[in-house]
Amino acid sequence: MMTMQQLLQGVNVFLIGMMGTGKTTVGQKLAQRLNYRFFDSDVLIERVTQQRISDIFATQGEETFRELESQVLSELASCTKSVIATGGGIILKPINWSYLHHGLIVWLDAPVPILTKRLKKDKTRPLLQQTDLSLKLQSLLEERRYLYAQCDLQIIIDEYQTPDDIVEQILELVPTVIQPKLEISQELN
Repeated sequence: MMTMQQLLQGVNVFLIGMMGTGKTTVGQKLAQRLNYRFFDSDVLIERVTQQRISDIFATQGEETFRELESQVLSELASCTKSVIATGGGIILKPINWSYLHHGLIVWLDAPVPILTKRLKKDKTRPLLQQTDLSLKLQSLLEERRYLYAQCDLQIIIDEYQTPDDIVEQILELVPTVIQPKLEISQELN
């Protein structure tokens, strides 16, 4: 029986999904379980620019932020043995998919009522500075769903799951997608 490390062969795991799905928390726990490094692309952007993301949006706009996000992702894609929590909108730029495809793409998919509950007190997210949080999240999810769906593995989250439950689910399902993916890449070589 192959271990998860043997199965993954150092391939990065990219967590995608809407804000509030728990990509950072789940990513940290998943990295520990895999004995991988953990990176949060938003945290790296803030470190590199020495600015909060909300300030980048306010002073330079979303387009500048998306460019920075792509630069950081390109650097992270060249790493190995890493779990990477990405920003919710990283899937919007086609170039980012070329970086994401360097690893295993896991979509943490939570329904809007769960996201609304988790994000209602969060004042740091630039795209949520709206009057109706639930409506804004619904429209963002509808706009992005078809992109998120290009993932290798979709994890549907319910309100009773803990981050540890989600990590277990990911680890259980990885073998169902990694074998075919590795076989395809070996056929291409």
